[in-house]
Amino acid sequence: MHSQTPIDHGAWSAWHPAELASRLSGISRPWCIVGGWALDLWHGRQTREHEDLEFTVLRQDFGVFRDALKGMEFHTAGDGVVEHLPVNQEPPATISQIWCLDVEVRRWRVDMMIEPGTRETWIYRRDPAISRPRVEMVGTTAEGFPYLKPAIVLLFKAKYQRAKDEIDFERALPKLPASERLWLKTSLAASHPGHEWLKRLQESQCPRRSHHCDRDT
Repeated sequence: MHSQTPIDHGAWSAWHPAELASRLSGISRPWCIVGGWALDLWHGRQTREHEDLEFTVLRQDFGVFRDALKGMEFHTAGDGVVEHLPVNQEPPATISQIWCLDVEVRRWRVDMMIEPGTRETWIYRRDPAISRPRVEMVGTTAEGFPYLKPAIVLLFKAKYQRAKDEIDFERALPKLPASERLWLKTSLAASHPGHEWLKRLQESQCPRRSHHCDRDT
């Protein structure tokens, strides 16, 4: 039964990705880890502390994942407001973020992001004009943990440019494949014209500013 006692928004004791993957094992619907942890899974090591853990699911599959996360209580999150989501009630269309509360310890464990798209096609929820085949946007670790590829994670992070986002960008930039750099540059130009990362992406491709630079992308 839902407790009326408010839970501190900062009461996070986030799972490790391995715990989430264990709980979701056997689910055939698309999902993947996103945010800072996705970048670290791509790096192959943890590069910094993470205050939370985020993963994404298709909106039509929300009920499947809610059923799989036993012992959790679900809360919608948007515009700084966190509200309990009653059992069997679907999140409103305007909501794209669900915080999952461990009922036993009263701590937030994982942040479920709800996205548009289909099993075949990934769609950027902030700009539906930006899309790509889903098979191209998800990587998998040796342990089998699915994660959102770095260029897409950085596109989401570009909106905020928090200190941790800048660190994540700097660490990822030298390792980004040329095709991912080009995709990120194109998507940033469309969604965040004039963003300072665009210049840095260009410089990373062409440190000597050669007029032949774009041929390397």
